[in-house]
Amino acid sequence: MTTVAFIGLGRMGHGMAGRYLDAGFSVAIWNRSKAKAEDLITRGARWAASPADAADGADAVVTMVADDGASRAVWLGNDGAATTMKSGTLAIECSTVSYQHALELSRELRGRGFVYVDSPVTGLPDAAAAGRLTLLVGAEPADLEQARPYLAPLSTTIRHFGAVGSGTVYKLINNLMGAIQIAGIAEGLAIAEQAGLDMKLVLEAIETGVAASPQVIRHSKRMAERNFADATFTAALRQKDAAYAVALAESLLSAPPIMGRAAVQSYDRAKAYAPDDDEGKMIEIVSRPK
Repeated sequence: MTTVAFIGLGRMGHGMAGRYLDAGFSVAIWNRSKAKAEDLITRGARWAASPADAADGADAVVTMVADDGASRAVWLGNDGAATTMKSGTLAIECSTVSYQHALELSRELRGRGFVYVDSPVTGLPDAAAAGRLTLLVGAEPADLEQARPYLAPLSTTIRHFGAVGSGTVYKLINNLMGAIQIAGIAEGLAIAEQAGLDMKLVLEAIETGVAASPQVIRHSKRMAERNFADATFTAALRQKDAAYAVALAESLLSAPPIMGRAAVQSYDRAKAYAPDDDEGKMIEIVSRPK
């Protein structure tokens, strides 16, 4: 039976690991907190004592962790997956990391004889659990073909942007644009509230107007209602992704990324206010009357 090691069982990773069980793979799992793994263990996953233990004997190792530091630790740490992976094993990084980290990790893992695929994802946790993610892939064409059986259970769409790192470039662009839009929604709604507009009418106009987008439609009503019960994406993660994107922009563009920097500053405030709560809570910061 084909074996997958899945490392990182957060909001997205939990559902993604479950997809491999649904597809009939033998699955070894590791997470910092075992409590998040209990239902997957009940479904047949093997709990591993470390990333190295999870990767031992695996045909593919898939990671979904928070940031560069976590990614480096689970791949290259003393108990990292790379310490036990066999030559030719697929290393599939689904986390949103910085561009520089993606390139450095690729060089390190390929240098050890592994096949590296850069594959950050877009989609919410319900899409992860249903196998309806979009994968943003950077890989050599032959490596992508080798990885397809391991990507298929997670996704309805695979977008191959080119060489390793290109998937991460697009993911950072995507999440930076999202940060700019969400910060703009918060400020726009705050203005409408303080000016005394009919918020029901405001929402109808926003959702059907030229400024509407999936991000606008998803967040505007939740912000207006202060409905943050289900934090699908946190302020800390949005700030991290925007900061990675701005660092990339500053390395590539001659003009300063003014909009990106403003979004990072907005999310610096949101992160300080409620780091692990829903990113939409930014409305609570900007809506305070003068």
